[in-house]
Amino acid sequence: MSSAADTIDRDRARAARPRRPGRLITFEGGEGGGKTTQLLRLAERLKKAGVAVIATREPGGTPLAEAIRKFVLSGAARSLGAEGEAILFAAARADHVDRLIRPALDRGDWVLCDRFTDSTRAYQGAAGVDPGIIRALERVAVGQTRPDLTIILDLPVEIGLSRAASRNAGADRFEADPADIHRQRRAIFLAIARQEPERCVVVDASRPESEVTAAIWQAVAERLAVRPVRNDG
Repeated sequence: MSSAADTIDRDRARAARPRRPGRLITFEGGEGGGKTTQLLRLAERLKKAGVAVIATREPGGTPLAEAIRKFVLSGAARSLGAEGEAILFAAARADHVDRLIRPALDRGDWVLCDRFTDSTRAYQGAAGVDPGIIRALERVAVGQTRPDLTIILDLPVEIGLSRAASRNAGADRFEADPADIHRQRRAIFLAIARQEPERCVVVDASRPESEVTAAIWQAVAERLAVRPVRNDG
């Protein structure tokens, strides 16, 4: 039978153990790449590996950010222009980082986020917003909170738009853009991956879902040293 002193010693030992550092993994790419599906699959597998995980999205994740999401994706902000939309996204991101992402990382949790700063670079960048403005907004919104790993789910624009159309009742503000704009966004995502290979992994999202899931897990296990865990599907 354990004594009170033994219990106190165990509690002290637990408190003295270094907390596993929080990690931020972002999922990026064009429409129809399966970001949400793959994010949730990764979250479940990480939980099986004993990792505390929070799944979130952008814009969104907090009440304010979700309200901005609804406003922008409805098309109501279109009259503000691409720069106005970039400012709204930055405001949503700042609230998201301050209220959800950074506190979770400070606790040692892993945060999986469906879109983050790279989406602003690709979407508002393709719309002509000056890169200097995008970088300035990024600095204000996230500070030093940067992804440890970014999974870019890449596939041809035509396939992605077809998939997006099949799952949605109607295209949102960005899905409805011309194919040429989507191609520009894809090119920007791939350029980001080439410029930051230490952070980004490009995964061919045109493959079957199970193969995409396996490729993502391999990248996470190798890059972030997650211990192996049996995958029950």
